Amino acid sequence: MQETVIRANFDPAALRPRILHIGFGAFARAHLMVYLQEGLNAAGGDWGVVACRLNSGAAELSALDDAGRRYLVAEIDGDSVTAREIAVVVGTCHPGRDGIDSLLDLIASEPLSVISLTITEKGYCCRNGRLDLDHPGIRADLENPDKPKTAIGVIVAGLSRRRNAGLSGLTVLSCDNQPDNGRLVRAAVLAFAHHRDGRLADWIDANVTFPGTMVDRVVPALDGEGRALLKEINGGKADDNGIVCEPFRQWVVEDDFAAGRPPYAEGGAMLTDDVRPFEMMKLRMLNGAHTFLAMLGSLAGLETVDACMADPVFRKAARSLMLDEQRPTLPAIEGLDIEAYADDLIARFANPKLKHRTAQIAWDTSQKLPQRLLHSIEDNIEAGRPFPLLALGVAGWMRLVKVTATDGGTLTDPLSADLLAIARERDGEALVDGLITIDTIFESDLANHAAFRAEILKAYDSIVENGARESVSAAIR
Repeated sequence: MQETVIRANFDPAALRPRILHIGFGAFARAHLMVYLQEGLNAAGGDWGVVACRLNSGAAELSALDDAGRRYLVAEIDGDSVTAREIAVVVGTCHPGRDGIDSLLDLIASEPLSVISLTITEKGYCCRNGRLDLDHPGIRADLENPDKPKTAIGVIVAGLSRRRNAGLSGLTVLSCDNQPDNGRLVRAAVLAFAHHRDGRLADWIDANVTFPGTMVDRVVPALDGEGRALLKEINGGKADDNGIVCEPFRQWVVEDDFAAGRPPYAEGGAMLTDDVRPFEMMKLRMLNGAHTFLAMLGSLAGLETVDACMADPVFRKAARSLMLDEQRPTLPAIEGLDIEAYADDLIARFANPKLKHRTAQIAWDTSQKLPQRLLHSIEDNIEAGRPFPLLALGVAGWMRLVKVTATDGGTLTDPLSADLLAIARERDGEALVDGLITIDTIFESDLANHAAFRAEILKAYDSIVENGARESVSAAIR
């Protein structure tokens, strides 16, 4: 295999802690840090990153410190691999390891200009687009605002210290797969701040910006084959902080920075006034197809996305889902060939080197269904268009919940206990009715729509009677 290693051409010692990244998992390491690295290579600057995890991950951050805060990102496709040694991290922070004050003081430090986030959908503690004031973590943080544990509580507490120190505002940059992610995190932060201190909320509103973003790169969980590849590239030394991912990457960012803009554009990001059309396209076509394949592929015994693409039924279904049921719900983007975009996605899904596991994509599905599948269903119902594949995706999730409950398993999902409790006692029509009444997933207008209920029940019954693959095959004939 042909290997190329790209090293930093800037001086890491010249970097300062100007970006705090909360949620320093695999995606952040393979996406945001690569853009910053490439930007610093192209334009220079002092934009260093402090990597932060709020809950788990303290040991991983310590391991990153032990490795000199360097790691490899290996982009693999076919018979070639291009690796970058990432050198943008200047520090790590974990409140469980370092104390919460170390994190809040960092937010209140003069050099800090950006707080970026990859905390997954559940990390925003929102419900139907608003801060969930009944969320246990939010309630606890409002009762103990100087000892926050949620990301929203941490941001507000840090901004309060920053305001009290007489410093200027900064930028909060959400990079999670959520519609209007900038507006969502802004609404959550301001709502929390209002409940804590109205004057603080006013200061945040006037001094802090919340740009929207769209991020795209497939980053599977690291497996044994990936670790072996990284070790080979790293001269025989293990790189437990490294990442293996696809070559493709895309980042569209709303150009609204309060305290200087990192060299993201110089690293290849697209700056725009309106991220939403790109965001919706990616959420529905790429992420929606991923969730569809994760649900139905898992039920059919296919463990990876490339295995789904090797099956002509699932390959055809994924493309049909994108173009026949998702494309009609999307705004037009000038100059974009949507069919070519769909074909590129199918080719990316088929990359045999990634081994992107359907079980990993299925994590936290209750938090992903609205933006990936349900909003498209609502649009199709309103327009009188059929949506058999979208319905199969939702029904496939319901069937996976039922199978997991029957087998005595667990779900990696914040609603796992509630979902499994419903599924243990119900099946068929009773199960469908029980799940669609969960209002944190299904908005009442959709849940009470007769056509929606009928289509989901029809799809669920088909999966039970005919199997997942045959149900998908019947839907695309």
